[in-house]
Amino acid sequence: MGQDPLKTVIIGSGPAGYTAAIYAARANLNPVMYTGKEPGGQLMITTDVENFPGYPDGVMGPQMMEDLKKQAERFGTEIKYELVDRVELDGDVKKIYTESGEEVAAHSVIISTGASARWLGLESEQRLANNGVSACAVCDGFFYRGKEVAIVGGGDSACEEALYLSNLCPKVHMLVRRDELRASSIMQERVKKQENIQIHWNTETEEILGESEVTGVRIRNNETDTVSEIAVAGFFVAIGHIPNTKIFKGQLDMEESGYLIHHPNSTHTNLEGVFVSGDAADHVYRQAITAAGTGCMAALDAERYLGEKGII
Repeated sequence: MGQDPLKTVIIGSGPAGYTAAIYAARANLNPVMYTGKEPGGQLMITTDVENFPGYPDGVMGPQMMEDLKKQAERFGTEIKYELVDRVELDGDVKKIYTESGEEVAAHSVIISTGASARWLGLESEQRLANNGVSACAVCDGFFYRGKEVAIVGGGDSACEEALYLSNLCPKVHMLVRRDELRASSIMQERVKKQENIQIHWNTETEEILGESEVTGVRIRNNETDTVSEIAVAGFFVAIGHIPNTKIFKGQLDMEESGYLIHHPNSTHTNLEGVFVSGDAADHVYRQAITAAGTGCMAALDAERYLGEKGII
């Protein structure tokens, strides 16, 4: 680590990381980005993106990430396809260690490591992903207008997504493992009032049915052991997300669930010169466009910080 510290390092890619890179590069911060094991993040396993502004005909998730990557590189971002597995973020100079043994020093760090959806762990769930199985109703619900769907989960997110789907679909089957919802009282009331949401209590998903696309779901009542099938065209998993923030534990303030905490109306974390963007800090919106917005904010915050420190 003999060379001068970099101005900024971006950990993670996806809409947040690439947008941060575009802004940082245009501000002459010469950013170096470590993409991690999944360059492009969750968008790489999303086929049709139809709600990102500027793509009137929609775009494939991987294509959109390729577009963002090219734009970041055009302005001079150095992209390294490596995983960061350890960091030391205290002090004026941050230290970043990669899986391959590279050691890097930087004056500022932008975190955009994202979050990964929790899955049930069924083979059929992975096989039919993007062919009827989705972890985001807001992203994909539109494709199931006029069709019956199922959603698994019992928390606030599951209730919100069930309500969202109920405006598009004639019937929403909500599969809840227990005999009650974990969601807040107000969300429970709204779901129970919605006539086209049918809650299946004490219900486990045994299998998602269909060869090349979802045709139904096989469920088991965990009290009576009764097995039955429901014909649905879409299957939504809403059992939570896991933020990819384990390497920051003990250094950065985070919620119990692992989401990083930042100052209000900024991307500043509890450590000077460390900024967070995208789904690593956002369990509310979780959209490509909001991630990109906070990526822009993080780069601007980093630029101001480096200016105040006299580094640029």
